[in-house]
Amino acid sequence: MKKIGSVKRAVIFGDSYSTFAGYIPEGYATWYSTREIPETDVTRVEETWWYPLCADLGIELVLNDSWSGSTLGHTGYSGDCSKTSSFIFRLERLIENGFFEKETVDTVFVFGCTNDSWANAPLGEIMLDNHKHEDLFSVCPAIGYFAKRLREVLPEANIIFMINTELKPEIGEAIKVSCAHNGEYALELCDIDKRCGHPTVKGMSQIGEQLKEFIENN
Repeated sequence: MKKIGSVKRAVIFGDSYSTFAGYIPEGYATWYSTREIPETDVTRVEETWWYPLCADLGIELVLNDSWSGSTLGHTGYSGDCSKTSSFIFRLERLIENGFFEKETVDTVFVFGCTNDSWANAPLGEIMLDNHKHEDLFSVCPAIGYFAKRLREVLPEANIIFMINTELKPEIGEAIKVSCAHNGEYALELCDIDKRCGHPTVKGMSQIGEQLKEFIENN
């Protein structure tokens, strides 16, 4: 694995953990905002994992493509999300719209699969190539496809998958294997403080600190 290169212009693919109202595309569902609710104590964008990381490392966040409740694969809580919110759908839409041709991106942070785990989406088997559309409704093949497509469209970029705590072990393993196969990085997070399954201010800081250390030491 080559050393992580310049991290200056980044894209995030995420779920609720990476949202903040006003900082994600219009129409996307969000979890975090300035509202004070019992479910979270995060009420400032400066308290997210990504905002201070970008400030500390001088990273321009080109796009925060994060949708609360979204799954990486096509099986969401209500079934098929292949044409709405899945990570795969959103990536393919960006590719189709020429986003990566218009924008210079040197780093991608992928922080997902929490909802795939919570929604009890079919796990399937790790699959690194020759995917068919129906394979993308199972988590492990979907991870392999997403990692492959990212590397195809961004052959020189730093692609870092972040593995949440408390995921089904099969999902974490699929991320590690897929990253190794595609020359990508897998950061296994630990000891994240949460409320209602979501990072608190403390938890966000823990995520950001672990990611910053990972970037600086790889």
